[in-house]
Order: sequence, then C-alpha cells, then structure tokens
Amino acid sequence: MLDNSSKNPRDEHSDPLTNMLQGLRLDGVEYGRFNLGGEWAFSFAPAREACFIFVAEKGCWLQTPDGEWQPLSAGDAVLLPQGSAHALASHPEASPLPFPRWQCMSLSGNVFDFSATANQENCRLFYGTMRFNIDGQHPLLRMMPALMRANELMKYEPAIIHLLEAMSSEVALNRAGACGIIARLADVLAAQIIRAWVEHGCGDATGWIAAVRNPEMGRVLAAIHAQPHHDWTLAELSALMGASRSSFASKFAAIVGETPARYVAQVRMHLARRWIVEDAERISEVAQRLGYDSEASFSRAFKRVIGMAPSHFRARSRAEITSSLR
Repeated sequence: MLDNSSKNPRDEHSDPLTNMLQGLRLDGVEYGRFNLGGEWAFSFAPAREACFIFVAEKGCWLQTPDGEWQPLSAGDAVLLPQGSAHALASHPEASPLPFPRWQCMSLSGNVFDFSATANQENCRLFYGTMRFNIDGQHPLLRMMPALMRANELMKYEPAIIHLLEAMSSEVALNRAGACGIIARLADVLAAQIIRAWVEHGCGDATGWIAAVRNPEMGRVLAAIHAQPHHDWTLAELSALMGASRSSFASKFAAIVGETPARYVAQVRMHLARRWIVEDAERISEVAQRLGYDSEASFSRAFKRVIGMAPSHFRARSRAEITSSLR
C-alpha cells in the first residue's frame, strides 16, 4: 500500500508498523455544522466512512456504539473510525430520531449547515465523515476501537490540544471560509488521534499489531503491504526473515494466524475491493495492477477470499450505497 521506491537507509532499522502507516490517510467526504437548541436527539446509522465529532460550544451527550451515554463538553472531539452506529442528544433520556440529512442547507462544496430550534444557548457541533485509503477489512482498521477520544490521547500527542484550540477559535470567529478551514483541521486532527493510538494506545495489543511489531515478522509483513502486486514466493518471504521455508511458514502461521499465501491473498483483495467500489476501476484493470495473468485468475482468487465474484461484489456494493442514500 505504500510507495517504497525511494527508501531511506534508516528505514531498515525503523519500526515496521511506522513504515506501513506512512501512507495511511483520511480523506474528508462531508462535513456539517450543527446549531442545536432546546431538546433534540439524532441517531446515525452505521456507515462505510469514519465519523468525526467536535463540540464547539455547550455540551451534549453521545450514545456510543455499545449503547452507553457519555457527556461531551465544549472542546471535546471524538472519532469513530469504523463508522459505527451512534447518537447525539441534548440529554440521555431523549429518544433519538434518524438524522434528517435532507433538511440540511449546503454551504459550499461538501460542507452543509443544520439548525434546529435556535436560541442563545445552542449546542454547536462540527460533524464530519471521512474515508480511509485502506479497505474496511484491513487488519489495522478492524483492530481500532469503535470510539477514540482526543482528550484521552492529548498527553501523547501535544499537537492535538493546539488543533482543538484552533478549531474552537474558527468556530467562535465565524469568519469567511471558516467551515473549510475547520474541515481541514478536522482531517489533521483525526490523523493525529489515530497516530497517537497506534503509537501508544495499542502498545499491548495482540494479534496483527503484535505480529507487525515482531522484529522478524514485521519486516515480512511490511514488505507484503509495500508490494502487494508482487508474486511473493515462500522462498522470498522466508529469506526476508532469514529462516528456512519450513521454519518461516510455521512461525508465520503461529504469529499471524494465517498461512503466508492466504495473508498475501487477503492483502491483495483488500486493495481490490477498494479499487472496484470506491475508485470504480474495471475488473481487468484491477487484475493487471495486482499482477494477475488474466481477469479470470484474479476473479477466482477474489472469490476464494471475498466469497463472491468481483462483478457480483461491485453490483451488491452499488446497491447498498444507493439504498443508504434513500
């Protein structure tokens, strides 16, 4: 997933997880400015995109993906990296209704405005949806918690507090172009939250992250993710670890939980899913980019991993997106 065409000599000694995350990116899809007064409560259905919430003025309540209500104060920011279902309300006893996106007013580009029962003590929110440049089934994304709070990670990432202050200032001044600036700040803040979690919050994690941080296995996984189009052989991968093929295969399965061939196929299909749905690439183009000899051989590999042919997967994904917009 990363372009390692120009390598720094120090990269060989750096953390493989850091190398693999160099290309991780969140791109803003849509942003909303909310101005809410009185009693209100809105629910947000599960989404393909990550969700970002920043409370600018007054507090509110957040119903987390596990159903618990938590208070949010002015200056709080949270990220739901998996787009999990959640709700926002003036108080936890309220009964949330689906958020009426159709009632929003477009401000500019992908920024909209929503106001309800305005008064002098309104809760002012900034709500954004963001898309990762990795597939939703990527091991890193699946290991992230459903909810990340910026305040809990500020001690690890000093820049977070400054970004929160800058967002608060832009909201308070309400100058021309403020929404666009806040949107860019939100993108950066979300990336900082994730970096702080990766470097500190998941330090004791097991499974995939533990495998990446294994000095020997990390080099192998980083190489696979850096060149998913390469036709990796067991001999090449075992050479990266400096072990025999049988020893490597045994260690890989024990640490990663998959055979090397299965893991390489999953990485390839994670990319294929994103290119087919989000980038609308032709299946033949995806097959070529991933190094398959033919579209047929790629389709067979895709079906083994995903459970359906790429053409059926594209049709189903389009149907789901259309249904969610109704």
